[in-house]
Amino acid sequence: MKIIALEKELPHAKTTDFTKYAKEEARKAWEFQQDGFIREIYFRADENSAVLILEANSVDQANQKLQQLPLVKNKLIEFELIPLKAYPGFARLFQ
Repeated sequence: MKIIALEKELPHAKTTDFTKYAKEEARKAWEFQQDGFIREIYFRADENSAVLILEANSVDQANQKLQQLPLVKNKLIEFELIPLKAYPGFARLFQ
């Protein structure tokens, strides 16, 4: 299942907190990309937050895996998870 994960910074988070975990966060994201869990990763152009395209068996599985990220573990960010399915509209072209 393909899932979009939208990062949300938690209100109490400070810049120094992010700096403290930045390298560890990048290392874990790299590991997740190498094992196929993170398929794509971006930063939004309009704000300082990440957008991840994930591959998981379920939203619950994706959420559990994201809990391993240092910024999530240390309660600096959380993710809104949006499950996707294939667009069915093209079938109308062949009716």
